Amino acid sequence: MGIVMGPNQYGKAEVRIVSVNRDNPRHTIKDLNVSSSLRGDLDGAHLTGDNGNVLPTDTQKNTVYAFAKEAPIGEIEEFALRLGRHFVGTADGITGARILIDEYSWERIPVGGTGHDHSFARSTDEKRTTAVTIDGDQAHVVSGLKDLIVLKSTGSEFWGYPKDKYTTLSETNDRILATAVTARWRYLHTDVDFGKSFESIRATMLEAFATTHSLALQQSLYEMGKAAMEKHPEVAEVRLSLPNKHHFLVDLEYCGLENNNEVFFAADRPYGLIEGVVKRDDVDEAPQAWYSLPQF
Repeated sequence: MGIVMGPNQYGKAEVRIVSVNRDNPRHTIKDLNVSSSLRGDLDGAHLTGDNGNVLPTDTQKNTVYAFAKEAPIGEIEEFALRLGRHFVGTADGITGARILIDEYSWERIPVGGTGHDHSFARSTDEKRTTAVTIDGDQAHVVSGLKDLIVLKSTGSEFWGYPKDKYTTLSETNDRILATAVTARWRYLHTDVDFGKSFESIRATMLEAFATTHSLALQQSLYEMGKAAMEKHPEVAEVRLSLPNKHHFLVDLEYCGLENNNEVFFAADRPYGLIEGVVKRDDVDEAPQAWYSLPQF
């Protein structure tokens, strides 16, 4: 029985970069967290310590900063494609690259009813994401978002589930439904206006969450993915992870008050975790696009 080196990658994780565009008095900023991972002929490094094909992770970090200066970053998918293709096209022995980017959003501070030219505020923990994989001549783009917290105060039910001697949860036909959305979608190609596509997919999924009378968070998950794919033929699949942010009705009988779905205890843990893939049935799988990403 032999022992061999299996799939592997290496790179520089979480390069924080803030780029300010000063081309005119009204500045714009891009606030990113960039991670690079390279793959290829790296057996020598693992088996004998031969670093002949190991582009230093420090060089990868420096490349991120240099690329942000040499040309406008643009959409994060475009920036990741440029970085990935550069590493595969110039580094000896490297045949694949994966670039992960989280983008933090900033809003202009309103002054006199108008957003200020160069002052900003972070208004949310939500992040726009992309995972670009260069595999030889192929490029895979998986975009998405995470930490998008949503809540609906009615229009959600949960009943009809199995019950056994351990069941204490009461059925309900009117409950708060809240979650922190993590969504990733795989594009079929790279000929996409990534900025417009992201905004539209985000808005479409939010609308589906709001308008679906939900009998289960699973139903909301499916409707969100389905709505995005119906509107965007360039998307092959949508993967969603929805933690159920439970809101439990507070019993106020101890002080003689009736609680008519008005006062709740928001529990942070434990929580239900609903995950799933909504996909087209006529599109091939692309395992390389998802390699080493979380399943959902």
